Amino acid sequence: QVQVVESGGGLVRAGGSLRLSCAASGSIFRLVSMGWYRQAPGKERELVARVTSGGSLDYAESVKGRFTISRLNAENTVYLQMNSLKPEESAVYYCNVYAYTTIGNWDSYWGQGTQVTVSS
Repeated sequence: QVQVVESGGGLVRAGGSLRLSCAASGSIFRLVSMGWYRQAPGKERELVARVTSGGSLDYAESVKGRFTISRLNAENTVYLQMNSLKPEESAVYYCNVYAYTTIGNWDSYWGQGTQVTVSS
């Protein structure tokens, strides 16, 4: 089993900042990527930012220049620094981990989600 735990959501005013944290643990043999997705009410879940074990970064166009994803490889932890937040970015933010486990599975794991609310 792989556990994914997020923290750091909350309420912030438009233009403000928040930092999300995500830690992965459990039966991880090789961690391929860690990333953040978000889902607003009535909308599909979408990629916000992702980092691979090799250090490659991937951002949604709408967050480039404002959000920064970073990872502590040794601790299987990823952070998302979000600056200049907009009300339309209010959503539940989910951490995703793609890994090869010690029992021989390639699989994707999700955290429980953390609410981010941006007031206007």
